[in-house]
Amino acid sequence: MTQKLRKQSRPAIEELLDVMARLRGPGGCPWDRQQTHHSLRLYAVEEVYELLEAIESEDDAALLEELGDVLLQVVFHAQVARERGAFDFDTVARRLTEKLVHRHPHVFGQTVVKDAQEVLTRWDELKKQEKRAKTQIETSVFAGIPRHLPALMRATELIKKAQKAGLQSKVALQNRPLNSPATSWTRRKLARELWHLVEIAHAHGWSAEALLRDEALRRERLWRQAETRRARATRPAMTGMHSNQLSRTAQSVGDNTPLQ
Repeated sequence: MTQKLRKQSRPAIEELLDVMARLRGPGGCPWDRQQTHHSLRLYAVEEVYELLEAIESEDDAALLEELGDVLLQVVFHAQVARERGAFDFDTVARRLTEKLVHRHPHVFGQTVVKDAQEVLTRWDELKKQEKRAKTQIETSVFAGIPRHLPALMRATELIKKAQKAGLQSKVALQNRPLNSPATSWTRRKLARELWHLVEIAHAHGWSAEALLRDEALRRERLWRQAETRRARATRPAMTGMHSNQLSRTAQSVGDNTPLQ
């Protein structure tokens, strides 16, 4: 930086916010001033992937750089929102602080948890409570999974939610064979199998990403239907149905329904 904007004793975040405001203000950068939330949206995705690369390379210099670039996305959007009169960076930070405190009652309250898994379970339940408090429109366990996640990440999130809701058997997933009923899965074997499936898709001129995205949408639709049927069921036979029975029913529908 060729000139000091403020004394070095100022908090770095204040200097960063001032720089962003100046870039967006009169006499600032023409490109920065033209940007909107919509025009910036894909930059956030790109920066997160670059952050992942830095983490996986275990390069601290790159990690430092990429964390800054991710922070820039937050600051940029907060400045745009501030100009619209919607909210500012301070509001974002305070909201995040409140959320962290609320979702960690075992740290900031009197709740006792036995392990990390229970922390995750309680975290999910608190998220559901927060969503119910905000709106009564979307009550599905699949609510909140971003539509724009990469297909593999989205499929993983859908499966996790389905398992927690009793719509998908975790044991069935672990034991299901792909090429051989005797397959003993390891991380490396599964990685190779995934790679092979991508090669097959490419050989047929198909996009593996698009195929998996379509299948994730199909599964979500079927699971939501099963979820709705379960919620509406009032007959004793249905209300007494165990989660493993619902899981088998939902899984059967998911596997046998033709692609549309």
